[in-house]
Amino acid sequence: MRYGLVANPDKKRCLEFAQKIVDKLSPIVEESTARSLGLEGMPMEKMNVDVIITVGGDGTILLALQRARGMILGVNMGLLGFLTEIKPEEFDEAIEKIERGEYFVDKRMRLKVSLNGKRLYDCTNEAVIHTSEIAKLRSYSIWYDEELLDEFRADGLIIATPTGSTSYALSAGGPIVHPYLEGMVITPIAPFKRYPRSFVLPMGKLRVEMKDGKKNLLVLDGQYSVEISEGDVVEIEKSENYAMFIRFRNSPFKMIRERFLA
Repeated sequence: MRYGLVANPDKKRCLEFAQKIVDKLSPIVEESTARSLGLEGMPMEKMNVDVIITVGGDGTILLALQRARGMILGVNMGLLGFLTEIKPEEFDEAIEKIERGEYFVDKRMRLKVSLNGKRLYDCTNEAVIHTSEIAKLRSYSIWYDEELLDEFRADGLIIATPTGSTSYALSAGGPIVHPYLEGMVITPIAPFKRYPRSFVLPMGKLRVEMKDGKKNLLVLDGQYSVEISEGDVVEIEKSENYAMFIRFRNSPFKMIRERFLA
């Protein structure tokens, strides 16, 4: 197995554990992680590995998924770590299992996002469109497979995958959707009118148009953002690329219980 390493460079604990991984496996190290460790690194986009070990929380995983290619083994050094698989003390045993082939690959659908016809980064959790100013409503039109779904005013909206239904969309009142389904969860953020909490739709092509000439931000998985306004068109559909996670137990319900219901 060829290993790559991505760690949160802003947290001392993550870098200390990343150094232990370097000493054990001699992986290819992502450049910002390597810089913090005093090593020579490589841009994530150029890492050619089988397994990307992430050390941090879900944000570290989402960043790696945007820019690198490979199966993810997430080591949880954050608070929730819904996408992570192991704790630091489980790392040695996890590597032994991987080398013996005692794991399975958890494939999750992702969203392909385009702005005015130009493809941006894929999303594992969600694409968010929201006002760029505090407490300023914006007007949106949403089209699903060329049919008008609705027009509304709100602080923004979240278009989430089933995997992302347990992230920002859940905080905004959306449902928990089984991660192995393939579809979209559309949840308005603080809508002006009385409104259904979410639309849960099968995969199709979604188009969002800004209607009032005011500025918005398009944010992809919390890692990349770009300013948009009236005349800009955001299109979202299923990506041909999947997020692939190394798992040792096949129990998404257990994960939900542990993270949310305990």
